[in-house]
Amino acid sequence: VQLQASGGGLVQAGGSLRLSCAASGSIFSIKNMGWYRQAPGKQRELVADISSGGSRNYADSVKGRFTISRDNAKNTVYLQMNSLKPEDTAVYYCNFHQITRTYWGQGTLVTVSS
Repeated sequence: VQLQASGGGLVQAGGSLRLSCAASGSIFSIKNMGWYRQAPGKQRELVADISSGGSRNYADSVKGRFTISRDNAKNTVYLQMNSLKPEDTAVYYCNFHQITRTYWGQGTLVTVSS
């Protein structure tokens, strides 16, 4: 199973991007799907995650601007990012968590210019 993330790019401050992450191959019983990010020189941090029941959790820095959603039939997670700020610049990684295993995507770069 591989996770393929897409949707990153260069955007001006105040703009929007939508990230997608889909699993290839058979994968079942995904409990949580999430997005993490890592800026240069910083540790990877949780941006948002969503449980199998639809409960969402956001980092304080993105609340009100980002929205996470999932399509279980497609094994896909999305991150709608609005009102982007230069400090949102980072490599964004998707994450699928099962009870016994965690999968990571390869990362997609988001660059927000001021």
